[in-house]
Amino acid sequence: MPALLYRLAFRTVLSRMDPEGAHRLVVRGLRAAHRLGAGRVLERLSRPHPQLETEALGVLFPSPFGLAAGFDKGATAVLPLASLGFGHIEVGTVTGQAQPGSPRPRLFRLVQDRALINRMGFNNDGAHEVRERLEATRRHVERLRSAGRHVPVIGVNLGKTKAVPLEGAVEDYLVSTKALAPVADYLVVNVSSPNTPGLRQLQSIEALRPLLMAVREQADAVSEQHVPLLVKIAPDLDDEDVDAVAGLVSELSLDGVIATNTTISRQGLRTPPAEVERIGAGGLSGPVLAERSLEVLARLRRSLPKAAAIISVGGAATGDDVARRLEHGADLVQGYTAFVYEGPLWVRRINRALAVRAVD
Repeated sequence: MPALLYRLAFRTVLSRMDPEGAHRLVVRGLRAAHRLGAGRVLERLSRPHPQLETEALGVLFPSPFGLAAGFDKGATAVLPLASLGFGHIEVGTVTGQAQPGSPRPRLFRLVQDRALINRMGFNNDGAHEVRERLEATRRHVERLRSAGRHVPVIGVNLGKTKAVPLEGAVEDYLVSTKALAPVADYLVVNVSSPNTPGLRQLQSIEALRPLLMAVREQADAVSEQHVPLLVKIAPDLDDEDVDAVAGLVSELSLDGVIATNTTISRQGLRTPPAEVERIGAGGLSGPVLAERSLEVLARLRRSLPKAAAIISVGGAATGDDVARRLEHGADLVQGYTAFVYEGPLWVRRINRALAVRAVD
């Protein structure tokens, strides 16, 4: 019944709103419900089954299923989102400097495909503001943990400030690394968003190697303990480039890879081409990415050492989808786009489906 109610609300109210405005409304609603005490009720309803606990990156995750970066860019709703049952929440993307992102409109629904196109452009409040919010969040998390409450793992996704030229990218990533590594359970270097000009050039091994080495050195220098470091790659890389990234991860003994980001491809959509063309540029997410995401996952798992974790993201919308990623070698799985279409109890349904499989 709750799922039907959300779908009714989506069809009659949210789908008629600007997608970014609807997103803000949902986040405000989650935060208000949490302040009024509904978070405790949601937590009891949605807390992952103990058998779903998963060790990855040297950290214990309450569930292998988490929320991908992009939903909570500024770490404003970590605890309300935690009450929904996510095993981890990836904050960001965060840049060294605050920036407004791309002009609006910049987020679009493709309802027939249950997909999204975004060209948000890393809109966020900057590393230092997000650091302050995460410090406050972590104080709450420690109190919840001591009371035996559900707490998720908190990752932070780092990107390049748009105004910074490519030749200054390393220094820019180090600004956000220095600020955020001490308050992150893991860090992600995002070089795969299609919405920051030139960013994907950093996926070339020649550019990626010094960037990852510098970020890892900085993270270790400012943190009391090792902060796992991952790199997030695009589904649009060809197989040889995927293999090259896997080789670099092995060479640097990096902690893992997140595969994959949104795609610039428009193949496989049911939405009329004229509508897609009208929307224009941006990264596409949703079930249409599932096949390529699985291909990249399988390729990485064959190439990477077992010690390197893979977080699979892209088109996972059901418990069966998540289970399939885990069976193909993912250590963890993330979702985002289906959250928009399925509502707050979506993650509960994912976790329940995974728990049934675990018990069987």
